[in-house]
Formats: sequence, structure tokens, C-alpha cells
Amino acid sequence: MNEALVFDPELITRYDRAGPRYTSYPTALQFSELHEAEYQAWVQDSNEEPLPRPISLYFHLPYCSRICYYCACTKIVTANRAHAVPYLGHLKQEIALQGRLFDRDRKVTQLHWGGGTPTFFNPEQMRDLMRTTAEHFHLSEEKNREYSIEVDPREANEFTVGVLRELGFNRISLGVQDFDLEVQRAVNRVQSEEQTEQILVAARSNDFHSVSMDLIYGLPLQTLESFMVTLDKVIAMAPDRLSVFNYAHLPTRFKSQKQIKTAELPSVEEKLRILQGTIERLGEAGYVFIGMDHFARPDDELCKAQQRGSLHRNFQGYSTHAECDLVGMGMSAIGSIGGNYAQNEREAGAYSQAIGEGRLAVFRGLAPEPEDRLRREVITQLICHFELDPAAFEARWKLDFWEHFSAERVALQEMMDDGLLSLTEGVIHVLPPGRLLVRNICMVFDRHLPAHAAGGAYSRAI
Repeated sequence: MNEALVFDPELITRYDRAGPRYTSYPTALQFSELHEAEYQAWVQDSNEEPLPRPISLYFHLPYCSRICYYCACTKIVTANRAHAVPYLGHLKQEIALQGRLFDRDRKVTQLHWGGGTPTFFNPEQMRDLMRTTAEHFHLSEEKNREYSIEVDPREANEFTVGVLRELGFNRISLGVQDFDLEVQRAVNRVQSEEQTEQILVAARSNDFHSVSMDLIYGLPLQTLESFMVTLDKVIAMAPDRLSVFNYAHLPTRFKSQKQIKTAELPSVEEKLRILQGTIERLGEAGYVFIGMDHFARPDDELCKAQQRGSLHRNFQGYSTHAECDLVGMGMSAIGSIGGNYAQNEREAGAYSQAIGEGRLAVFRGLAPEPEDRLRREVITQLICHFELDPAAFEARWKLDFWEHFSAERVALQEMMDDGLLSLTEGVIHVLPPGRLLVRNICMVFDRHLPAHAAGGAYSRAI
């Protein structure tokens, strides 16, 4: 599992094509109209299971005080913080509406505030939001609960971090992207190393269990040399986890990206050099490649979950809590109840109107067919654990695995010939050269992909 990655430029270039990140399967492109009554029925069925699953809560807090040009998130940019007050009121109403649906004895073992910039809100607003959550859901007090928050170091200080710990957060993710000043100016996100380190030190002094940092490669004016300087500074700060994302330049889909000068973007060759240098440097520093864009220290819970075979992937990325029902709240938030998907209204006006009328804001979703549930399990196993045992699927799903996936076997054989995979004692193993391309391997099992492969629906794999 912890074998070193092998960076093969020829293979990466050959397999580098657009495809899903598989935070769900089927992906959100397959979602269709969903009625409130359907969602309520899903929750009721989930409550009535012999051993109801614990709950994971996700809150989308979309406000930012300034725009980062590269950002592809659902956000509302305003310097006037009073504009966010009505949204918080509707979010609290939604918490109450959702809370009534779930049995009170189902504990919230995982909770995440994402954005936007959650710390856009002041301490009393954050306290009020957590109080409301506790009124309507059973918040776990267990030590292994995972309560995480995304933090922009420009919108927080030591006091803020203390408040977050007081509220029960024990994991924190810091947006960094790049420390090079010219790159920061090019993407309108000037953030000093001192600001970042101040929050990291405060998180550790407040006994946060894990600190994560996000970096992006492929931003304007980046070079291998400049990004390695950033990476060395980050490694010196020793975060527990690192996410190193590929910047996907899609200005026709994300208006803020039109502010980025295409001529200043690094070439494909330079991006590959940056990625290779990043992998080598992080490996030397002792970080383990979890999958996709994620690295972690060997003693981090992500690594432990992967070793136990319990690692999961959802709309927030890799997760240590595979067994939860995920309740998404706030505009555009996506949840998963009993393996079914539901998404809230994506526009602030439509979201606020639904909640203001006393309705849930769900407007589209999907109840996967058995075939998609089978394929989801295959994809999850590959993307989380780099291996798959067909015999286990045959026992669980009562089918002949290779007969069922006879067409897929042809594509897998090509990948085996290219050294991405091996078949040893009947078990499929993703080899070190294939781990950076695990997304491509998963795409083999995606029966919906051909309908969406073109037209810029997905970012490229590398």
C-alpha cells in the first residue's frame, strides 16, 4: 500500500484525459429532479434500518470578502458582512427542518464547514450556528469524531482558532495554494507565510488533531523552481495532510478565471515537472500518497483508515468515516442518504425561497440503480485502496465478476500491458506507475462516462 509512486511522463501524457474525480458515483451530472417527499422517504428508510448509520453534516458557507481568480467553488463575494445575515438565518431554519427527520439517537460523528470562507462569520455567529446544530442533532462527544473546517489564514487569527476549538472542531484545513508573491498577485490571493504559520501554530497549541494544507500547481507564473521553494516552506511547517491540486483553467465555466492571463500559465511540460518534483520532495519528507491529490503522514488517520481498509471518498474528498449518512445543508450542498444523492438549490435566491417557505431546499438527486451501486463499490475500492478482489464481489453480489465486466476487462488488459495494473492470485493491484492515474482506471467502470466525456464537463486527470 505504501509503495513509492513511479512517475512515468510517457504514461501520464498518454493517459491524461478529462474525467470525474469520483467524489460520488454516478456523478452529479446524472442527477435529475428530486421531490422533497422522496428525500424524506430516504431518511425514514434510513432511520428504520436495524443498525442506523451515524450522521455526517456538511454546511456550505459560501461567503468570501474577496475573489481568488482560480476559484471554481460556489461562492458569494462581498465585503459587506451584513449581507450574509439572512443566509445564516435560513441555514438555521434548514438545520431545524433536517433535524426533525432524523432519529435523535443517531450521533453526528463527522461535521464539516466548507466554503467560501467559513471564518467570514464572526465568533458569535459561529457559536450561534453550532448551538442551533446541537439543538437539532445529537453531536457526538467521542474522541474519534471528526469535526473539520476550512480556514483562509487571511480571515482568521489565534483568537479565531481558539473559538473554533471551543466549538468542537478538531481538524483544520488551511488554504495556501502558493507562497510566491508574484503568483499570489496573479491570482489575487496575497497571503504571507507568517499569516499561514500563525494559524498552524495556533491550531497545534489548541490541540487540533490534524492540520491540512491545500496547494495548487499550474497557476500563472509558477515554475518548478518557484513551486519547490513553496513546497519546502510547507514541509518545514509539517502539516499532517497535504492536498496538491491541479489547476483546471476553465474560464468559460468560471467567470473569475477570465482574470487569469492564459499566456502566464505554465506549459504542460512544466506542470509535469512541478508534479514530479512535488511527488519526489514529499516522498523524501515521509509523506504517503493516499490517492488522487492527497498526501498524509504515516501516523495520520487517513493513512490508518487506508491500511484498515475503511477509507472512503465523498463530496469533501477522502474520509475516515465510510459508514455515515451525509446531510448537506446550505446552497448547492450535496448529501447522501442510504446511498442516494440529494443536492440543494444552487442559487442563493432559490435556496432562501425554499427554506423561507418552510420547505427543504433539495431540488435534484439520484437513487442509483443496483448496477450503479455495484460499480460505485468497485470504483470506491480502487480509488481508496488501489486494489480489488473480484472474489469478494462475487460473494457479495452473486455474480461472475469477469463475465459481468467482460467489456471492461479489455481496457484493463491494456492497462496491465502498460504496467498500470497487475493481476496476482486473482486480485487486481494498482501498481506504483498507475496510482497517479487511478482516476483513469476507475473510468473504465463508469458506464455513464461516454455521454459526458466531451464538452469540458470534467477536468483533466493530471
